Amino acid sequence: MLYGITETLKKNQLSITDSRKKILELFMRSNGALAHADIENQSGTEFDRVTIYRTLQTFVEKGIIHTIPTSDNSVRYALCKDNCSEGHHHDDHVHFMCDECGTTYCLDHVVVPEVELPQGFTATRTDVVVSGRCKNCA
Repeated sequence: MLYGITETLKKNQLSITDSRKKILELFMRSNGALAHADIENQSGTEFDRVTIYRTLQTFVEKGIIHTIPTSDNSVRYALCKDNCSEGHHHDDHVHFMCDECGTTYCLDHVVVPEVELPQGFTATRTDVVVSGRCKNCA
């Protein structure tokens, strides 16, 4: 079940601030993942970069959003599903990045394949990002 903005913040024991409400609203309205710059440009409010960064980090720590690595070593963020919680992300799905429009999509129905690691190695996270043309640009 998807919670509203205020309910999501309360459920995660976070103070309800204007910056958190506005940034969470951007994620809930977004069709794809957002970069830090997207939030700066779309917020309609003058939040400083540090406030945005701290809000994003808090949301990641609480399991509200998850990170998606990009080919240029930057990071995008997308909403988590309801089974994520503080310190425990369960967003084991593939991400798709469109080379044309730059949109990043969570492909929830595509599960990340299990990777067999050599003895002594322990995975904490596996990221699979596929790039190409999305259905809107094809």
